[in-house]
Parts: sequence; C-alpha cells; structure tokens
Amino acid sequence: MNNQWTKKWWVVAVFAATMYAANPVSAQFLQKTSFQASAPFNPDFDIRADIAMVYGINDDGGEFEKRVKAYRDQGYEVQFMTGIAWGQYKDYFLGEWDGKKHLDEGQMMQNGQTIWHGENVPYIVPTANFLRYMKTHVKRAIDAGVTAVYLEEPEFWARAGYSEVFKQAWQKYYGLPWMAQYESPEATYLSSKLKYQLYFDALKEIFTYVKSYSKSVGRNVNCFVPTHSLLNYSAWQIVSPEASLANLDGMDGYIAQVWTGTSREPLFYNGVMKERVFENAFLEYGSMVSMTAPTGRRIYFLTDPIEDRQRSWDDYKLNYQATFTAQLLYPMVNYYEVMPWPNRIYKGKFKVDGMADKQPIAPAYATQMQVMINSLNSMPLSGNQLNGSQGISVLLGNSMMFQRFPTHKSYDDPQLSNFYGMAVPLLKHGIPVSTVHMENLASNGLKDTKVLIMSYANMKPSSARQHELLSDWVKAGGVLLYYGQDNDPFQQVKEWWNTGSKKYNAPAEHLFELLGIDVKANTGGTFKVGKGTVYVIRQNPKEIIMTGNGHQSFMATVKQAYETAAQAGKLIIKNNFVLERGPYTIAAVLDESDDRKPIELNGQYIDLFDPQLPVLNKKIIAPNTQAYLYNLKHLPNKQKVQVLASAARVTNEQLGKTNYRFVAKSPDKTINTMRILMPSKPANVKVTQAGQTLNLYKNDWDAGSKTLLLSFDNFSQGVNIDMNW
Repeated sequence: MNNQWTKKWWVVAVFAATMYAANPVSAQFLQKTSFQASAPFNPDFDIRADIAMVYGINDDGGEFEKRVKAYRDQGYEVQFMTGIAWGQYKDYFLGEWDGKKHLDEGQMMQNGQTIWHGENVPYIVPTANFLRYMKTHVKRAIDAGVTAVYLEEPEFWARAGYSEVFKQAWQKYYGLPWMAQYESPEATYLSSKLKYQLYFDALKEIFTYVKSYSKSVGRNVNCFVPTHSLLNYSAWQIVSPEASLANLDGMDGYIAQVWTGTSREPLFYNGVMKERVFENAFLEYGSMVSMTAPTGRRIYFLTDPIEDRQRSWDDYKLNYQATFTAQLLYPMVNYYEVMPWPNRIYKGKFKVDGMADKQPIAPAYATQMQVMINSLNSMPLSGNQLNGSQGISVLLGNSMMFQRFPTHKSYDDPQLSNFYGMAVPLLKHGIPVSTVHMENLASNGLKDTKVLIMSYANMKPSSARQHELLSDWVKAGGVLLYYGQDNDPFQQVKEWWNTGSKKYNAPAEHLFELLGIDVKANTGGTFKVGKGTVYVIRQNPKEIIMTGNGHQSFMATVKQAYETAAQAGKLIIKNNFVLERGPYTIAAVLDESDDRKPIELNGQYIDLFDPQLPVLNKKIIAPNTQAYLYNLKHLPNKQKVQVLASAARVTNEQLGKTNYRFVAKSPDKTINTMRILMPSKPANVKVTQAGQTLNLYKNDWDAGSKTLLLSFDNFSQGVNIDMNW
C-alpha cells in the first residue's frame, strides 16, 4: 500500500470504529453491503442489504423499470449490473435490435464452433456495434435512476480467437496478418494480449459514456467491474483486463467474485492434487486486494452460500464458511456483496446427503447464513494484522493469463502450479503471504514487502520499467527470491526484452543485469546487491508442490532469506490464522501442516457459525475448519443495551432507561435467532408482527454473559420487539 491509501483507510477505520461503538448492528454504512438479483422483489428473499443490484435488461415492456421501482420502494439503493461479455442479448444476436444478426461476433474456437453462454447467446468479441448496443442498456438504467453500473466478467476464452471479427481486430491492432494461436508461443501470447486489450477498450468506452451521460442529466453514476481473480481466470484459461482497470479513468472499483465455485479449483501440494478451498480463497481475495490497494479504488468482496455447480447443502455450508472466513481475514476491506441470486438460494432445491429428492434450504442453514450476512453490516475496518510473520509476498502479473492455452513444446503448468508452488507452502506453515502485482510496482506496491518471491515460468514482465523498480527495491534493502529455469517456450516470444537494442534470451537476464549479478543459464546462487540480497534458484516453482516433500527446501530457503537477509526476526511456523476485528474473532486452522493440533481460544464468545448463537467460554478449532466468533470481552460499549448478533437486520432502535424496542427485518418463511446484551433479565418481552403476537421459539436468559437469546419467525416487512426490565 502507498502512504496516501494507508492514510485513507485508517481514517475510515477510525470513523467505522466510532460508528460501531455507537451502535454495532444498526449503524449505517453507505453502500456497505449489496446483492445482485435478476428476479423481481419477493419478501421470501428480502435479505435487507444496503444495495440491490438489479440484473439485466432483456425486455421491451418496462419490466426492468418495474424491478428497479419495486426494490427502491422497499428502501434499497438500486444499482444496475449486466454482463459485458455475455448476457440476455438475443435481440442483438438475432437481429431484432438493428435488423442484422450478429451471431458471427461470438468467440470462436479452432474447430469453428462458437463458445456459448446460453441459447443464441455467445461469448462476444466486443465490436464497435456491440458497444453501441450496450450503451442503450446503460442509458436505460441511468434513466431509471440507478446510482451505479456494474459491467461484470469481461471474459475472453483463451481457446477462442478464430472468428473473422477477431482476425479483423488483430489486423487493426497489430498491423499484421492474423496468426493462429496454436502455431507458436508468440501467436498465443499476441492473441491473449489482444483479447486483454479488446475488453480494456470496451470498458473504457462504456464507462466514459456512463460518466458523460449521467453528468448531462445532473448525476454522477459510479462504474464497477465484478470480476474473478487473476488467479482464477488464469487457472480457468480466461483472459480479462484485471489490474489495468484499476488505473482507468471513470472506474470506481471492483467486486471480487470469489466463492466456492472458484476456490474449489483443485491445487497441488505435497504431490497431491485436491480441493483446498480456504487456501485458494485466501489467495484469491489477496490478489484482488493487491490489485486495487495502491490505487485507492473501492472493492467489494463476494461470497456465495451455494454455487453454480450442483452439490449438496452440506458441501455448500462447509465451503461457504471457508470462503467467508477467508474474506474476513483482510481487515482493510469492509464492503461486501453478501450473495448473488438470493432467489436461487431461498427458492432453489439441492441435494441433501442420504435423501433421494432435492430439498429447499434447511431452516438452520438459512438462520446461520442470515446471522453471517447481517454481521457484515457492522464489520469494521481494522489496523490489526493477521497473526504470523509479515512481509513475505509473491509477485503476480496479468501475463499469467497469456500463456495458459494452448501449450507448446510439451511445456505445461498443471493447475497453475508455477504460482501456487510459491504461495501454498507458506500458507500451510501459517505464514500470511500476500501478493504484489507487477502493474502496481510504480504505485509503491512493495512498501510492506521484506521478501519477494517471483518466477517467470508462468508470466512475463510487460515493461523494462518493472525491472528497474524491482532493482531499486532490492538495492534499498529488499530480498528477492527468483525461482525458475527460464526454459518455457514463452521466454522467446517477440517482446521488449528481445527487440530493438535489447537481445536477451529471457526477461530475467535483463533483471539480473540491472542487479549487477552474473547468473549462468543452469546455475543459481546468493548475491548481495546494495543493501539487499538476491537468491536465484534454478527450479520451476511447480516442482515445489507437485512432488512429495518438494516444499521442504523451499521453506528452508524462505526461512534463511527472512531471518538473515531480511533481518525481519524469526520466521513463525504454525498451522493457524487468527484476526481480531473490533468484537469479531476470525480463525482458521490448516491441515497438511507439520503441526496437526487444533487451536483453543478461551474467553467469552458467541459462536456465529452456530444458528443457535451459543455463548462459549472455550472454542476448539480443528484442522481444516474455521471459526467466526463475537468476542464479548471486546464489546465497544459494555454498558449499552444492544443487539450483538441477529439473523435479521435491526432498525428503528429506541432505548429508554428501562425499555428497548426495535424492528427486525429478514426474509419471510425464515427463523430469526438473535442475542441481545441487557443489564438484567427482562421482565417482559413482546414480539409482534402487523399487530399479532408471535410465538417465541427461544426466550432464554444467560446470566454469565448478560445476554438474552430470542428466536421467532422472520418477516420481510418487519417484526416489532419491545422489552423492559
């Protein structure tokens, strides 16, 4: 982070803490939580976030405007989201918009087949005509009164690039005849660079229009890009603009689309490939933070209580807890998209282990999920750091997406192991590794890094300037670990390091020259450079995790670099991560670590992963599990009557000397469980809805914590709670 950005979030953190102390549940943070929905408003999934992102315009009958009005009438700030690479655009593709069919603008593979997102809806090559069409959508949304536009998932498949419109774009951009990407590494690299540029230019044009048009009608509509992480797009062989957008004029921020579906992508470790959801989610969220932090752009973190693929409710719950925990371990982010498609979650049916028929969401899971998402409305920023040795980073670059497909000369990078090989072993040893984007080096992206680990086995630098910045950082005292044999076929693509006056066989040769070290092709070594140190290890990072015990020598090198060259103190090896954020304690214990023991937290906690909200004096967290706790000993105002945790949004609070009343809103047909801090056991508790007294499932006083546990049916229009003592 640069100093300016750090100051910004510290100011916000102080403000957040002040607001939280005043009222932890109902404190309003403008645009803090959101969800996206294509379905019209329905009280059965009225989850009471701040923002409803109304998805898609696909009709001529005013249905979009009706959806916008319905959510606005329920008190939501209403914004607009739609796909930029795909969407319900049949009127465009089938010729209803301008009288001409445009199915030929779809992304095409080598075999001549189009890549489809749905029936008659291909993934699009963003042509000038398509962008004119998209402007009519955002104009209509602005006219309907939305306050922000989200153009999600600017995706160009790596396996595409064979359509006539893409060939024309190639000729225009490069001034050269099109080359089939399977022919050579250079053709693959150039094809991906063009795909990257096409969507960068597309977003730039539409966002410029959004800003210009909204200004012309006396408003300022914000622009966001919901996008998968660079890690996921690279793993899934998709090209997208990613980090470059952070410096785009008119671009206000991102939604980090990380959830079970992305994070369950299998990873290698210790020679075994399997799902490692928490670890992957932690790295995905981290890559999004490092992409945006130096620019000061806002970022929302997404989680999803289910996912696109059909799995069981039990599977969804375990992985939701893992991804939810991972996002909370980044204390510099406190904006959240709490879920996509709430209608799918509340109205859908999925498998239950041991049952033949698919089932709707279990009441207990709905309650737990609502406790979790409502806690995000009051989640504070924090200056606390994750426990463990700080200052170890892995270098990332957008070019990771450029050499994923097709492979050449039998060189492969299974499951993106040339990146994960440098990161997963650190996580497994309890080290809170961060990532640094090459594209942000000029924005003081290495400010908090003591040891930087990098490789060009999986990516390439986009400019010589990036090497100059790395060299300056090392000479000022940084420690660089370079892993790689520099033998992949993309080392020789026609790029800046081997054109004009530069004649390097591999980009690392240019970096080593700036560092003043002589590294032969097949040898490594340790080199003192200015105040810093460079380790060159002639091993491709994928070997670290794709072979049994391959991480041991890697960890030994990291330990030496950290403790001696970086002089950062002893490298702490453990199997857990714990973070305090205001009254919230977030913890995760890793499996496959040297230490296989659970961790034990002692104090007084409310367990927020348990729909019954029990008060615990001890929490034991086993390996490969996580915990989300409300720490009663860290209450911001222990003398104030307040709702500490709830499966409903609390509003309209009124507090007297011996009386407390409020309104709780959450989806119909769900059950609210809430725990309330009070000076003594209440003499009377009255819970009503529309003038009718509701049955209380729980009305339990806990003298040790001075909290009352209430449980009753939720209602979208609100339940009135009135109590005195």
